[in-house]
Amino acid sequence: MTRGTLRIFLGAAPGVGMTFGMLQEAHQLRGSGRDVAVGIALDHGRLETRQLMTGLEVITPRLVEPHGFDVQEMDVDAVLARHPQVAVVDEYAHANAPGSRNRQRWQDIEELLGAGIDVLSTVSVQHLASLEDVVSAITQVPQKETVPDEIVRRADQIELVDISPELLRQRLSDGNIYPRDRVDAALANEFRLGNLFALREVALIWLADRVDEGLAKYRASQGITANWPARERVVVGLTGGPEGEVLIRRASRILSRVNGGDLLAVHVRLFDIRPGESPLALEAQRQLVTDLGGSYHTVSGGDAAETLLEFARNVNATQIVVGVSRGRLTSRLLGSGVGSKVVRGSGDIDVHMVSHPLGSRGLPRATSGGLGRARTTAGFVLAVLIPVLATGILSLAPELNFATHVLVHLTGVMAVAFIGGLWPAVLAAILDSLLLNYFETDPVGTFSINDPQNLFALLVFLGAAIAVSLLVGLSAKRAQEAARARAEAATLADLARDALIADDTIAAFLDKVRETFQVRSAGLFTRADTGGGWELQAHSGKAPPPAPGADEAGTDAYEMADPQTALVVSGRTLTAGDRRLLTAHGAHLLLLRQRHALQLRLKNTTKLAEGNSIRTSILRAVSHDLRTPLAGIKLAVTALQRRKRRLPDEIQDEMLDTIDSYADRLDSLIGNLLDMSRISSGSTAPLTSPVTWRDAIEDALRGLPGAVIRIDLAPNMPAIDADLGMLERVIANIVENALKYAPGSDIVIVGPSSGSAVATINGRPCGELRIVDHGHGVPAADVIAMFQPFQRLDDAPEGLGIGLGLAVAKGFTEAMGGQLTAEPTPGGGLTIMIRLPLSAGPQLTRPETRDADRSAP
Repeated sequence: MTRGTLRIFLGAAPGVGMTFGMLQEAHQLRGSGRDVAVGIALDHGRLETRQLMTGLEVITPRLVEPHGFDVQEMDVDAVLARHPQVAVVDEYAHANAPGSRNRQRWQDIEELLGAGIDVLSTVSVQHLASLEDVVSAITQVPQKETVPDEIVRRADQIELVDISPELLRQRLSDGNIYPRDRVDAALANEFRLGNLFALREVALIWLADRVDEGLAKYRASQGITANWPARERVVVGLTGGPEGEVLIRRASRILSRVNGGDLLAVHVRLFDIRPGESPLALEAQRQLVTDLGGSYHTVSGGDAAETLLEFARNVNATQIVVGVSRGRLTSRLLGSGVGSKVVRGSGDIDVHMVSHPLGSRGLPRATSGGLGRARTTAGFVLAVLIPVLATGILSLAPELNFATHVLVHLTGVMAVAFIGGLWPAVLAAILDSLLLNYFETDPVGTFSINDPQNLFALLVFLGAAIAVSLLVGLSAKRAQEAARARAEAATLADLARDALIADDTIAAFLDKVRETFQVRSAGLFTRADTGGGWELQAHSGKAPPPAPGADEAGTDAYEMADPQTALVVSGRTLTAGDRRLLTAHGAHLLLLRQRHALQLRLKNTTKLAEGNSIRTSILRAVSHDLRTPLAGIKLAVTALQRRKRRLPDEIQDEMLDTIDSYADRLDSLIGNLLDMSRISSGSTAPLTSPVTWRDAIEDALRGLPGAVIRIDLAPNMPAIDADLGMLERVIANIVENALKYAPGSDIVIVGPSSGSAVATINGRPCGELRIVDHGHGVPAADVIAMFQPFQRLDDAPEGLGIGLGLAVAKGFTEAMGGQLTAEPTPGGGLTIMIRLPLSAGPQLTRPETRDADRSAP
């Protein structure tokens, strides 16, 4: 059966018209003769959307009651049985109610697609998993429903539904998005103009990246290497010289002429060059690129021009900016500079050759060997010219003896050796020997040698020429090795710098390896515990590299960081210098893994240290705060024992009340100390089950000092998942804290009103309870510290405890998967909110009343 097609309408925020556009498309398809049915589509109270539902067949959704109120869910079986050609299914990322056969609606849609049904759906950028943290940081609203980006990218078509932020706010003000009573709050919070601009940019960038991915995948599948200027990408070639900032700013100005685009600065580092780069200049250029919104890259290769062009092709660049020194006239005339080579090999990539007076090199030029191709060629030319010229000049002075001729020719051979190296010097020495033999030794005019001394002199001459050329070649080789070592050291210094500045992950490190060596993929392998085979732990690139030693073509390389760890790169054959550098990267990878392990140990050690600190504080508290009630009890008991018969009855009753009061206080302090010890040691294990707020409140208020506490709970509030004992302690500690620090104030325990928005914790709906007092309140700067152990208000009198009540309440709440927060009470005071996940189990029902005043016994 042919799989159905999926079309998604993507929007940046609620109200941009995703559902509206989807329903309009459904009407157009129906008008063209397609069989269209609505699986589920919600109008959210919007009249325009509701009107578009008219004329479309709607498959009746099923009703579920997950938390005591009706929720509409798509009836997947009914849609499959109806089997329309096109199904309209709203809210692609929706989380289905408990009891559904699929956890999320996109999984329902997969069933429809598998049955050959085309689907129209909607999704907001806020629900994309990779952007959840970004969007939450913008809107300050956590998202409880997300869908993996990879699932959305599978859609056959993604259509952006977009309107301007100003128009969206106007629609909100007109009541076309939210009810009137929610408009002001929405305008002041998630629908702020800055938020909408940011969300719109996030949506556009995400969709543009998906288009780039599709383009890159198509080019790879079709084997297309030609540049397609789909998006402006300007690549800047850097040498490490001071001219780099000029080039970067010029590239930024070029990019500013278009809407959107990427700036990529590339430092081309070669092994076979004279080092002349400045680390300080490169660091300044790196920072400048970052400030301009671009990215900085370091790549290595054997030829500067080819390496730069290869990078530009890989990123589908549209323009390249390279520097040309005004002082290099010969390179410009002969076309031998790197800039000229980039122009010749750029194809359809535009190249900007920027003339500048700040440097003298342009991009670094690689050499083909120890002395370079240019010097070797010049050496061969001179090896022919110098012997001929020397012979011609010496022929003008016939009075010179043979030794003088030999010395002059030897000087010419040495000059050739210094310029061209070994083989040009050998050629010059042989040619000089033949010329000397022909013109200077008897018999003249022949290549015969009658005098053995002349033969010996010619042999010494030839040996000296070869020795000098060998020394020149060795010196050039040493210089080349030194340059290679400096380049490797510079690359490793960059690696170490990045490791110190940024806390790299293994994946980020592999990205740098792939970029540095310009390979197709890089991966980390470790040996399996059983069998000794290799297991892939992480990789960078579209496809992972083969396991160590598995590539028969020889296009992969691997380095053993240790007997159990290997760093593998694949995509090109590495040179000996590249392999040495790969060895250093393997060692760095091993250190990176060890650092991550040490950081984990440090985190655990820090946790233990914090626990020890808590225990130390507990001991200090025991020495002071617990001694007071013990002393009071001891004093009252002693007085009763010694003077019981002589004390009036009222005095005895007062002392007994004192003992009882101090005992209760001691019991509370010890309970909090024990609870705090459990929390700090991580041994708190709640036994959660469905409970009601009212059950926990009634048990929590028993034993508190007499006070009027008003309980205002809505009837039939949904049950929550909690440990009843822990929840009782949480409520009791908060109420007791309010009674201590807001004496004489009204204490109100209130639940959310019906119809109010349901709060969420990690995407799960939760119930909320508020404990409100109207005392002096807590300054905003002290709210966080208020929940720390052993914290009390500065003006709190002695005898109000040791400051553990709220810390224990927060620890227990978080152990049950909830949140404990505080905010000022309007008009003065403090409101503490307890949020716990709603229960998915059977609902507990009991008769409840509202606005009940009760006095805690």
